[in-house]
Amino acid sequence: MGLLRLLLIVVLASVTRGACGAEIVGNSSEGLLEFSVGKFRYLELKKPFPEEAILRHISSNVTFVIFQIHSQYQNTTISFSETLLPNASETGTDKGLVSILRPEQSMCTWHLETLDPEPVQNVAIPLSYSESDPIPGGCNLEFDVDIDPNIYLEYNFFETTIKFAPANLGYARGADPPSCDVKMGPDSRWRLQYDVYQYFLPENDLTEEVLLRHLQRMAEVPQVQANAVKVVTLTADDKTSVSFSSLRGQGVIYNVIVRDPFLNTSTAYVPTHTYACSFEAEEGNCSSLGRVSTKVFFTLFALLGLFICFFGHRFWKTELFFIGFIFMGFFFYILITRLTPIKYDGNLKIFRVDAVFWVTFSCIAIFIPVVFMGCLRILNILSCGFIGSYSVVLAVDSYLYTSLSYITLNILRRALHVDFRRAFVNVPFQTNDFIVLAVWGMLAVSGITLQIRRERGRPFFPPHPYKLWKRERERRVTNILDPSYHIPPLRERLFSRLAQIEGLFQKEQPAGERTPLLL
Repeated sequence: MGLLRLLLIVVLASVTRGACGAEIVGNSSEGLLEFSVGKFRYLELKKPFPEEAILRHISSNVTFVIFQIHSQYQNTTISFSETLLPNASETGTDKGLVSILRPEQSMCTWHLETLDPEPVQNVAIPLSYSESDPIPGGCNLEFDVDIDPNIYLEYNFFETTIKFAPANLGYARGADPPSCDVKMGPDSRWRLQYDVYQYFLPENDLTEEVLLRHLQRMAEVPQVQANAVKVVTLTADDKTSVSFSSLRGQGVIYNVIVRDPFLNTSTAYVPTHTYACSFEAEEGNCSSLGRVSTKVFFTLFALLGLFICFFGHRFWKTELFFIGFIFMGFFFYILITRLTPIKYDGNLKIFRVDAVFWVTFSCIAIFIPVVFMGCLRILNILSCGFIGSYSVVLAVDSYLYTSLSYITLNILRRALHVDFRRAFVNVPFQTNDFIVLAVWGMLAVSGITLQIRRERGRPFFPPHPYKLWKRERERRVTNILDPSYHIPPLRERLFSRLAQIEGLFQKEQPAGERTPLLL
């Protein structure tokens, strides 16, 4: 009898198209992980020891269940059976499966395992939905699983892109699913809308505990709407792909809520997360983002910036070098990156057009100098204060993450990466950013105030070097009492110095009389 029951479980568990594991009559077997609808459970998976998750007492008004499991960076496999089939299993850090319930079914099982040699800490939850709720990934034509509720994430230095399969309308147990692309009227899946949400983890916190705890705020529809920020709403006509600016070292969770405006129902996809970096890379991993050379460069850059912030207007040549270094650095960085094979690792739609973005950017950059054209000294002091103090922000970012560095970084990304114009550039603004912003403002105000008070009663700018030389030359010509008037011309001084040097190499003359004595 036990063998027959086991064979029945294996056969039923092999049914694809989102069917959940077989019902088990009677008491559960030993080793099964008991789950409850809407309740998170922490678990640890080890390579040689797979686990079976079981959900009992499913209500009769539930038509499908989404079981999802999450880990920080180690992969976990979830499947409907011990036999891993491409269209009935998923492997990754944030994965889930949709289980379509059959009539009279009140129990589901899922197979969980990991191939990672180290133990994997996970958090998992089953969520239930009724026949009026849309089915996420129900019209999947791109990914392996027939009904795929997962969000697929890719990232590089510039942007992070999420993709997901279109949803379908819900249906009753035992009924056939609605056709996906036969008709496009209001009674088809084309009436569905997709809200894309973004949630930032605490800055500078890469711990596993924090991630798994905050993922619980992004699994169900009410929690997602209450805690995350809605970035964009897509219709069925839009491409189910959204790009964001990559925030290296900053944890971000994404999720999509599919809504049926006709029935006023909604369902959440399986949330996914990223740090835009690798925990397992030998160099440049999430735990050590900044190179030593980068930290040294920005530290020296910040020291020079502080000098410019407080003394830039009086030390005119140093300021010119500092500002020129910034502009030429930007220019050559963009030029080299765009024209050579070397690669380096506003959300308004109108700004996705390059011409509009760069014209607007140029106008803003020119507007402030035009406003202060009548008082150039104030303009120069303001630029010294703001630019010099901002170098401290960049130095802080090389040691400690801050979103303020993206003021300049996103401009570079827009110039270097063609597809970056479609990315949403939301960044977190948390406690660290408030502190850095306060320091930046304090340094800028202090430097501007000090320079304005010190420059009172002085000439607007240091005199031009050429004018100084010309004025000194005229003074020497007209004032014969000036000792510098008697200084020989430069040409004569050069010939005299050469003659002195030449004399060092001549043979010394012998001492004594060189002519006969006259008697």
